[in-house]
Amino acid sequence: MNEQKPTGPKPKWWSRPQAGRPRETEAPAAETPASAPSTEVPADTYDLAPPVSAGEAAATSAAETDPASPAHPISAPSPQDAPPAVPAPQSDEAGAPQAAHDVPPEPATELSTESVRATESEPLAPRQPLHAPDPYGTPPYGGPGPWAPAPPVQRPVPTPPGGTSLPQQSAYAAPQAPAAQVPAPQAPVQQTPAPQAPAPGASYAAPAAPPVPPASQWVQYDPWAAPGEPLSRIGRPEPKRRRRGALLVGAVLLALVAGGIGGGVGAYVERNGGITSVKLPQSGKEPQGRAPDSVAGIAASALPSVVTIHVTGATESGTGTGFVLDNAGHILTNNHVVQPAGDSGKISVTFSGGESAPAQVVGRDSGYDLAVVKVDGVSGMKPLPLGNSDNVLVGDPVVAIGAPFDLSNTVTSGIISAKERPITAGGESGDGSDVSYVDALQTDAPINPGNSGGPLVDSKARVIGINSAIRSAGSGSTEGSGGQAGSIGLGFAIPVNQAKRVAEELINTGKATHPVIGVTLDMKFTGDGARVGDKASDGKPAVAADGPGAKAGIRSQDVITKVDGQRVHSGEELIVKIRAHRPGDQLKLTVQRDGKQQELTLTLGSSS
Repeated sequence: MNEQKPTGPKPKWWSRPQAGRPRETEAPAAETPASAPSTEVPADTYDLAPPVSAGEAAATSAAETDPASPAHPISAPSPQDAPPAVPAPQSDEAGAPQAAHDVPPEPATELSTESVRATESEPLAPRQPLHAPDPYGTPPYGGPGPWAPAPPVQRPVPTPPGGTSLPQQSAYAAPQAPAAQVPAPQAPVQQTPAPQAPAPGASYAAPAAPPVPPASQWVQYDPWAAPGEPLSRIGRPEPKRRRRGALLVGAVLLALVAGGIGGGVGAYVERNGGITSVKLPQSGKEPQGRAPDSVAGIAASALPSVVTIHVTGATESGTGTGFVLDNAGHILTNNHVVQPAGDSGKISVTFSGGESAPAQVVGRDSGYDLAVVKVDGVSGMKPLPLGNSDNVLVGDPVVAIGAPFDLSNTVTSGIISAKERPITAGGESGDGSDVSYVDALQTDAPINPGNSGGPLVDSKARVIGINSAIRSAGSGSTEGSGGQAGSIGLGFAIPVNQAKRVAEELINTGKATHPVIGVTLDMKFTGDGARVGDKASDGKPAVAADGPGAKAGIRSQDVITKVDGQRVHSGEELIVKIRAHRPGDQLKLTVQRDGKQQELTLTLGSSS
């Protein structure tokens, strides 16, 4: 039983009645001829076309049906009863028509004359949606609402060199709805375009369709954009407002930090001479021990036994060197070192470790230029061993230790340059009593003022000589004579064999004995050899009666040319050769007398 309720499919929430579509519950007013094409409207189709009045619908239907019979106008049904109209076909870029939706068509119906007339007499009410608009039913919260068009298809294009620029675009418009079409029995249905302006009172009419943006550019869909505004803009994006204040503060802070860093780097470079420090290669630490026969080994062994002597006298002072002879505190040095002290002067001895102690003269001898001093109350002294000067050969390495110019513990090295070098030193008194005659060892080890009395040691750190004199350039003087010139590589040392005998005599008796032959020599003789004089200085005969020379057969005016086969060239050399021996030693002398040579045997005598 039909109770005036629609029996067709239930309309969707987005559908609404439209003019030009009969309701499913009404019967068709007239049959449509089979020859006329029918317009099928899908059930779920809707459009956004503005509403059409009843008069306009009737006139349009009459014109489409039969232009020759305008006597039967057809009125459009009321908005409540009219079915939704079929949207007009929309053409793509190629101009081919496309259907809005692929929905099966419904059979066309005819409008009765009574319904048309009734509609003309009633005012047209504005169309309303089936329900209130849902604020959350539109993008991005839901699917497209009744008024939102679907976004267009986006197609990528190559990016221009300057970046991606978007063309000027407009808002999208809803598809145009087709006008109501009423089939006519004799002529095909003609399409009437939808009016461009909405009817008065229609609050939901869609705006006019803007130009479609080109399909070859990227577009952006903004669901919140206002209608009629472009979706994107062409060219560069709108520049952001620059915060000049923040930038200014940041620039000031950056300048302060850079200034601080630059100042620190500059100060570091100024103090250290560069950003990076120079690292030079260096060998690692090695053992401190050295070979005993090396200079370092010899120095390490001999230095603890060497002392520095400071002398202060009434009129003069001086500095020299000495070395320890025994544990009793006896120290051997040169006579010219302690001579300034005299009988009332002061002598101070400083050991290698820095300890100092006063010293007293035990004995001294000017003829040998040797002296012995003694310190008391000092323990732990290390005596320096004595060698044998007769075993020394020319070229043997030697080390000289002393205090040149008061520079304590100075070590120099060299070799033995010569042996039995006759030298004389002293003679400042004028009477010859202070002249020393030395059969010396010559060395090239540097010896300077202050080295006097110091040891000259061999490769085993044994004393082979006592440094006594040097030959200076230009002056021809020696250190023993008070010269203060530096070394030129001509140093002389008293042989230790002679020094040992003299030191023993000085320690035991306080004075030394000298070997003599009992003759007076002519020191003014310039010939080769040593000539015996005519008379002595006191007027007595030159050859002492009952002396060693008289017993050997030496006479006045004899010239002694050899001692033990060694050539003698002057009187000084003869004295040196004789003092190199002990009293009581026998010597073989070669004497030239009246053009003839004779060999004599002589036993040395003793003199204090």
